[in-house]
Amino acid sequence: MLLAIDVGNTNTVFALFRGKNQTHSWRCKTEGSRSADEYAVFLNQLFNLEKIEWNYIENVIISSVVPDANFHLSRFCEKYISSAPLYVDYQSAGIIVDLNHPEEIGADRLVNASAVIRHYPLPAVVIDFGTATTFDVIDDGQVYRGGVIAPGIRLSVEALAQKAAKLPNIDIKKPRNAIGKNTHEAMHSGLYWGYIGLIEKVLFNIKKELGAKPYVIATGGLAFLYAQSTDYIDIVDNNLIFKGLLDIYNKQA
Repeated sequence: MLLAIDVGNTNTVFALFRGKNQTHSWRCKTEGSRSADEYAVFLNQLFNLEKIEWNYIENVIISSVVPDANFHLSRFCEKYISSAPLYVDYQSAGIIVDLNHPEEIGADRLVNASAVIRHYPLPAVVIDFGTATTFDVIDDGQVYRGGVIAPGIRLSVEALAQKAAKLPNIDIKKPRNAIGKNTHEAMHSGLYWGYIGLIEKVLFNIKKELGAKPYVIATGGLAFLYAQSTDYIDIVDNNLIFKGLLDIYNKQA
């Protein structure tokens, strides 16, 4: 079995694959200082519930945007699985990266791009609603062309609540009206319709630069919420990163 790990700024997600089939997945809060033994305790509890044996796991692939976590994850893999993990970077992702400094790009964006090249029409754009809201552009020649990084939606809520004394920390939801009649409604409108506007304008400009209409894939926790209010998003795929991790692993195997 393959253990695939996606280490994001907010959450770390683990998925088990038997061949091409994903059999299990779990998540925990990302903590850069979480030790190898702490990862083992967390997974051991889950494995016991699912009747999974450690020795079923043969290999590990990791997409990480949190460098502090990498040392502990490597130790976990070596100690409990007896396997050195494959970390995804611009060299191991197996795609052409047309950037000034390809070593700077986050592994998650490379993994998503790899999945799109295999599973979706090109040219394409991936919108990832994570800690940051990112747009990644893959042209019809299977080249990663670059992208856009904007503040994440939840990050924007936290910033408003922290920096403006009278603004609360609110949930994200689709408002009934654009014109808010109170502070909560006004914030919901700004965070929802404001990001719809951002999405559509960014995609409009990407289309102009590409000279073609891209196929747009949305992923991340808020993807469904925002996709329902714009025709610019073609599909929501919240398993995109694990499709990509499996593809990259199979290329290397």
